[in-house]
Parts: sequence; C-alpha cells; structure tokens
Amino acid sequence: MRLHGHRNGPLKDVLPFHLFFFLAPSLVSPITVSSPAELQASAGDTVTLSCTFTSTSRPTSKMTIDWSYRPQAGGPPQTFFHFSSRAFPPLEGQFSGRVQWRGSPAKGEASIALINSTLNDNGTYTCSVRNPPDVHGNPNSHTVLTVMPKIPSVRFSDVAVLLFFVLIPSTIITLILIGQMLFTERERSQSKGYRSPIEVAEGEEYDNYRAGNPFKAATCCDLALTDSESEFDYSHMKQNTPAPEGYAESQF
Repeated sequence: MRLHGHRNGPLKDVLPFHLFFFLAPSLVSPITVSSPAELQASAGDTVTLSCTFTSTSRPTSKMTIDWSYRPQAGGPPQTFFHFSSRAFPPLEGQFSGRVQWRGSPAKGEASIALINSTLNDNGTYTCSVRNPPDVHGNPNSHTVLTVMPKIPSVRFSDVAVLLFFVLIPSTIITLILIGQMLFTERERSQSKGYRSPIEVAEGEEYDNYRAGNPFKAATCCDLALTDSESEFDYSHMKQNTPAPEGYAESQF
C-alpha cells in the first residue's frame, strides 16, 4: 500500500503542470490591429488617423497605444503620441499642439486626429497596441498619408456678392448706353428726312438742269435780285413809254 501511495504521489504533482501547459495557449490570444492603408487630405484639413484593435482581454492599466511617424523621404520612425491610462500628446516637434486623442480602448478604438495638416506631414503613420497578456499576433498597422495643396473653391455666397455688386450694375449701365445710342440714331434719321421748302441740297440745281427742267429753283438771293430787277425794268419802261397826246400838250 505504501508503494502504491508512493507511485500516485508524483502523479498528483505532475498533473496540474500538464494541464496548465495544454490550457495556456487558450488563455493567450493574438491581438489584431487594423487601419486604412492610405489616406488623402488637403492642406489645412483635420485628418483622422483611424486605428481599431481586437483583443480577448479587457483593457487594463497595462495597455499601451503608440503612434509613430516616418517621413515620406525615408528614415527611422519616430514615436510622437503615447497612451497609457491617459493620452500623452506631443509637446514639441512637428506635431506639437496638433494631435487630439479620438480613441476609446473599451470600444477597441485607438484613433487620433491631426489638426491643420501640411505638405510636411506626408509619410507613413504606424499604430501599435499592447494589451497584456495578448501580445502575440500583429499589434501594428500602417497608414500612408498624402496631403495635397488645397484647391481654392468658390462658395455660393461669393458668387452672389459678385453678381449683385459687379455684374448686375454693369449690365444695367450697358443697357442704358445702348438705349441712348439707339434713340440718338433715330433722331438723326428723322432730322435728315425732314427738309424746309427753301432748302436746296448741294448739286440739286445741276440735277434739275440735267433732267431737262428749264426752271431754276428759287433761292433767297434770287428772290432779292428779282425784286431789284423788276423795279429797274419798271422805271426804265416808264421813261421810254411815250405819253399820250393830251398829256404831252398839257405839259407845254
């Protein structure tokens, strides 16, 4: 009986160790981190660098989240944001005062926001999540950010102001000027169509003569000469006309 007990004693000590060895892999699961592969933004925009993770363990105070940046020109990545129970945004460097924490570890969110993006922010951003004991798998995810120059856009209010203060007044002025020109032209045409009876157009006498009209149109000067010549003829005829016989005798 002592021999049997001696044999079962070591088995009792070894059994818990074997059970822990076979059950340990089921207690530790790989963590998965994901983020968009590429992002595009315009200069001056606020860019949300999205990062989500899945873990079988509940987030604790040991959980850490890090964001690192590698410039587009190349070089080693530099960590600029850290989270451990609370957010630690960068206090100096390129991203100082421009990073906001948008994450919620209880919901599997580890996102941040980059304020007032510039062309110098082009590069690769890496999100790293550690949540012990889930430390295996792929705890990193990368996003390539491309910031482009901002294209000026015309707002509706700008177009309305332009129409009201520039185009509409200029259109009204143009219509007024066109109306004045048409009215002046019409007056000129009417004045040319009306002629006084005593007016003679240049070359009209010659045209009348060529047309076989023997009579010459009377002008003001012609009327004056006609009156003077008539008086002269009358006086001359009076002198040359012989007086009646009775009238001559009474003279003597």
